[in-house]
Amino acid sequence: MVAITERVVKSVLSPSKIYDYALNPYIGCSHGCRYCYAQFMKRFTGHKEPWGTFVDVKINAPELLTRELDKKKRGRVWVSGVCDPYQPAEEKFIITRRCLEMLISRGWAFTIQTKSALVLRDMDLFLKARDCEVGFSITTTDDGIRRLFEPNAAPIDMRIEALDKMHSLGIRTYAMIAPILPGAEDLVKDLKGKVDYIIVDRLNYHYADRVFKAHSLPLASEEDFYRPVVNRIRNMCRDAQIPCEIIC
Repeated sequence: MVAITERVVKSVLSPSKIYDYALNPYIGCSHGCRYCYAQFMKRFTGHKEPWGTFVDVKINAPELLTRELDKKKRGRVWVSGVCDPYQPAEEKFIITRRCLEMLISRGWAFTIQTKSALVLRDMDLFLKARDCEVGFSITTTDDGIRRLFEPNAAPIDMRIEALDKMHSLGIRTYAMIAPILPGAEDLVKDLKGKVDYIIVDRLNYHYADRVFKAHSLPLASEEDFYRPVVNRIRNMCRDAQIPCEIIC
């Protein structure tokens, strides 16, 4: 069970080290990914529940965003960061879509990152946007591995199919291979022709160490696993002529 709470917040557009701003329509994420770095948010939100079992809906986010866009210097907005903007709660509350409508109406650029095929609902908005891109976090080609680490997220084939649909319509798309899990090196061939670029990042595995050990998987934080996989992904991207950025 996921506890859903409606919350009135004081701000919604935050400075970001990755883009100019980050916009997170929700606090928490019901995807419950075992490795998720955003679990650190519990230190600030007061939640004691396990990660993946609570979601706070920033119910006034669209109205707040309207005011903040009028006051802040224009920049690119990362619609993600510490939640998935298209997690299941979005189907009911439609906070992300309403925020995107505000960004588009004012001509702001934005980058979406998700694991959910619900993002396809908003293709009409992406086609109207002046400058947008939509990406999926994809960590492996092995859906058995996906179920261990991302129990409530969309199956891998659904994510790749969603990228294909958007890319075929001219929407700029990307894949974020992060964190790297067993089976990640096989993703490039499945992504060819479906993305404009690929980002690879190790991220932080310490939340998921128990899962690796419990299932006798190679610990992905170790150099003897990580570095050869990154090199293969880099070489495969070069051969497939897909721009690839290695974060670390």
